[in-house]
Amino acid sequence: MGRYIGPKGKLSRREGVNLFLKGSRSFSDKNALNRKPFVPGQHGNKRRQRLSDYGIHLREKQKVKRTYGLRERQFKNLYTKATKRSKARNSDRGLEFLRLLELRLDNIVYYAGLAPSRASARQAVVHGHVLVNGKKLNIPSYELKEGDSIELKMAKLAPVEKLFPVPEWIEVSGIGAKVAKLPIRDDIDEGIKENLIIEFYSR
Repeated sequence: MGRYIGPKGKLSRREGVNLFLKGSRSFSDKNALNRKPFVPGQHGNKRRQRLSDYGIHLREKQKVKRTYGLRERQFKNLYTKATKRSKARNSDRGLEFLRLLELRLDNIVYYAGLAPSRASARQAVVHGHVLVNGKKLNIPSYELKEGDSIELKMAKLAPVEKLFPVPEWIEVSGIGAKVAKLPIRDDIDEGIKENLIIEFYSR
């Protein structure tokens, strides 16, 4: 399936939470979920259906996948990679999975406040506007490591408005940023229930 190109506000309404897909608008009272706090569709304003156990797991997967702007194949590949890493390192599979999401180049560009949304960050990377350790890199999925630095090629590309606080594990300086340390679970959105995603793919 190709990337979703419809109204981004509908995705937040479908999941029942603000996925922050629309840049500054997502942080304002005009975001889609505030204006229409019900699922899209003809019968969307009726009470939400009670979900089955499978439905609960599916909705969590869809919510997180859409938050990071990934296709199903990309998302599942990260789960597979996290599973292999957790076995090799004897580490927590859920944390490995979350780190793979958080350390994507496009996500770091967004978190550092160098783009108003993950979609904009992805576009900036693809168009060659982002340097990694001083070299141009146009792969949004590139996994950054502790100590890696990023920088916009031109200052005019950076958004004027800072929409949210920068995570503590990222150091920002002007139009650049550095992965100061690897994120631990407490550094990552507590609203994500990674155990449900792990269980979904483990079926």
